Amino acid sequence: MPKRILRQVMLARRRDISAEEARKSGLVIQQSFLASSEFVNSDVVGLYAPVHKEVDTSKVLTALLASSRAALYPCVNGDVLEFRRVVSPDRMRTGPFGILEPDSSCEIIDPDRADLIVVPGIAFDVTGKRIGYGRGYYDRALHHLEGSGKLVGFCYECQLVEAIAGEPHDVTMDLLITEKRVIRPRD
Repeated sequence: MPKRILRQVMLARRRDISAEEARKSGLVIQQSFLASSEFVNSDVVGLYAPVHKEVDTSKVLTALLASSRAALYPCVNGDVLEFRRVVSPDRMRTGPFGILEPDSSCEIIDPDRADLIVVPGIAFDVTGKRIGYGRGYYDRALHHLEGSGKLVGFCYECQLVEAIAGEPHDVTMDLLITEKRVIRPRD
């Protein structure tokens, strides 16, 4: 299925998830992540601020801040995705796409320093391939980290497909977490 069509189908599926189902599933996904060895052994974790019923990340942020670990969030700067350290949720502002991102007072951190980076997506497959919104911000920012064990996709089970026809520039996840399972594609 062409990416454009797959995006439309998956966005419609996500819109059809009830608010309560999204809340419950998001909580299960975050709890699975917080219990994972990958998270337990991490000090610097990149997150995203969810929009359009993306899986919530607020419990992960709370856990990071409570344990004095670093929480990074992406910030759009032209065609580049920068990552900035957030020490408090009140340091977030609305960015160019209507997504919360760190304000300019937050320290820029190279994503290479992150132990894990949670990446949003519209669709994922069981091999870790991902489709985003099509602007390529995450692909450009994180492609060099592909296969490093750092890239994590949060998604609802209904966002998983059997196979995505990926392109060379598409970044592949090392870990996928849904409300029903944890997938480590390279295992």
